[in-house]
Amino acid sequence: QLVESGGGLVQPGGSLTLSCTASGSTLQDYAIGWFRQAPGKEREGVSCISRSDGSTYYADSVKGRFTISRDNAKNTVYLQMNSLKPEDTANYYCAAPIIAFHVKAMCDMPYGMDYRGNGTLVTVSS
Repeated sequence: QLVESGGGLVQPGGSLTLSCTASGSTLQDYAIGWFRQAPGKEREGVSCISRSDGSTYYADSVKGRFTISRDNAKNTVYLQMNSLKPEDTANYYCAAPIIAFHVKAMCDMPYGMDYRGNGTLVTVSS
């Protein structure tokens, strides 16, 4: 089971770091993606990281502002979010496919993941 943490209320321009951990499994065995869903909108892929070679992908909307990373020793995948904007407000969740594939293709399939957490809410507002 995937569990997210680190969400909250932040002012525009602020930063947050989200964490994704797993109970009963090892995250390093999986490619991991961060996805988000805002009220009334479709899910979208934010950033994805490969299982082993460190390849990453970012949606154009977050490129240059967000950084995905993984710490296998801590069994955790992070999403560092800087320069947050009101349009970043959403429920953010991490997810993984059983079979790893290219990180861009993975981020383009927010409804195709096999495992996902319940998410952590990020609200960007003054």
